[in-house]
Amino acid sequence: MPSVSPLQGVLEHEEIRRLSRALSGRPPSRVDPADPIRRAAVALLLRLGSSGEIELLLIKRAIYASDPWSGHVALPGGRQEAGDPTLLHTAIRETREEVGVDISGHGAVLGVLDELGPSTPRLPPLTILPHVAAVERDLPLTLSREVADAFWVPLSRLRDPAASREVDLDLATGVKRVRSLSYEEHIIWGLTERILRQFFAILDAPEPR
Repeated sequence: MPSVSPLQGVLEHEEIRRLSRALSGRPPSRVDPADPIRRAAVALLLRLGSSGEIELLLIKRAIYASDPWSGHVALPGGRQEAGDPTLLHTAIRETREEVGVDISGHGAVLGVLDELGPSTPRLPPLTILPHVAAVERDLPLTLSREVADAFWVPLSRLRDPAASREVDLDLATGVKRVRSLSYEEHIIWGLTERILRQFFAILDAPEPR
């Protein structure tokens, strides 16, 4: 019998195949700011879990006083550097540096979501292009000093209506009520929450006949 690629199972999963078709058929919208700003990229890494369900990798950023996203639940990623010819290169490099996963060697990029930026002027001016990739199941994670934790979450747990709620957060600027997604003790809000809701809207959209 021919050998089966470690990536083949996730790529043949019906949800991944449907997602790949949806992403290939829609041009992403891009932010065109009036002034030049920094660009960044993040990666939504999807794998086939042991239960047969698709799982998403989330990270918790380490605590740094100078980092406006310090301690947040997030997606692997970061700002584009001079040596990155494209934002895809940024997503691949940052993912490798932050969690030790090499998308180019052990995964397949399915497409990109719409570009977006922070919704508050208190955050650094930048735009973020989310990339969606399927990766092999049993890849070890090697966390950088910028990442305090990383964990795989079944998509069904985040898509459950019970996971979506508004919460009050005690921020440096005071208490703020925000829209969020929850998983166990983790609260996902801000840019990551907006990216995930966009992702789920694409995933759940009916396919054209």
